[in-house]
Amino acid sequence: MPTQLLRHVVLFSFKDDASYDDVDAIVTGFTALPASIPGIAGYEWGTNVSPERLNDGFTHCFTLTFAAAEDRDAYLAHPAHRRFVETLKPALAKSLVLDYWAR
Repeated sequence: MPTQLLRHVVLFSFKDDASYDDVDAIVTGFTALPASIPGIAGYEWGTNVSPERLNDGFTHCFTLTFAAAEDRDAYLAHPAHRRFVETLKPALAKSLVLDYWAR
């Protein structure tokens, strides 16, 4: 049986007054995390392109992959992740996080 991978999915909705530069800095900061935090086995991101209009204001999706729950937990507690989370506060309207074991 193949090893399952843990996916950590993060969705962001930004405040109306968040500038393009604010959002770009957040994307750049998130994209830098895999190089700074061991245990991240995969990373990808994108913006909503669904024609269904069911995104409830969420525009950006980030998916991180971990081989073990312990790797995810270490990522969450890592100082680089905590610093990144602090940079979100001025521009972020809301976030949604969902973790699942890929099948």
